[in-house]
Amino acid sequence: MTDFTTQYYFLEKELQDEILNAGTFKTFKPNEVLIREGQFITNFPLVIKGLIRVTRNNEDGNELLLYFLKKNEVCAMSLTCCMTSLKSNVKAVAEEDTDVIMLPVSLLESWICKYPTWKQYIMQTFQNRFQELIDTIDTIAFMKLDERLIKYFTIRHSTSGIKTYNGTHQDLALQLNTSREVVSRLLKKLEKEGRIKLSRNFIDFSNLV
Repeated sequence: MTDFTTQYYFLEKELQDEILNAGTFKTFKPNEVLIREGQFITNFPLVIKGLIRVTRNNEDGNELLLYFLKKNEVCAMSLTCCMTSLKSNVKAVAEEDTDVIMLPVSLLESWICKYPTWKQYIMQTFQNRFQELIDTIDTIAFMKLDERLIKYFTIRHSTSGIKTYNGTHQDLALQLNTSREVVSRLLKKLEKEGRIKLSRNFIDFSNLV
């Protein structure tokens, strides 16, 4: 597939061929789940286009955003579970129409040994995700909720180019692990300041980025 070979040009041609032969291309619609917490992972996704939200969730349905995945990226947390044969400890959900190629877990380790570019790609993935997790911890520990809300929008833009949010205030509250009432109040404040525009289940935050 042209999109794949163009985007993953940094991988050896032999590896590209193996990926195309072994992988299955899939499209996920917004809010469709790719990976659930508690499941054993038999396939992991390489992102061709789109955006994936990776979160931790508690029994009450509250989410903690860990990071976003965009094109040319793979989920480090799912790879960790794959390599250690553990159940998934994260949930991955498509934020928009997202194309991925699903790859069998059984090939992960052999490719690391066989292809230097794959090993480098996986190690860089772990490094990037680790830094994002550190940023997430810093955000929770040291930032006020209004600052976290603004950062959520700016990160969403920096990872995807998107300047809008489609969803309810409750959806946003779950992702920030707070109440809908608090999120609604903060959004109204940002709207009054002219920093965002609100309408039903839609937020335009282009003035923040």
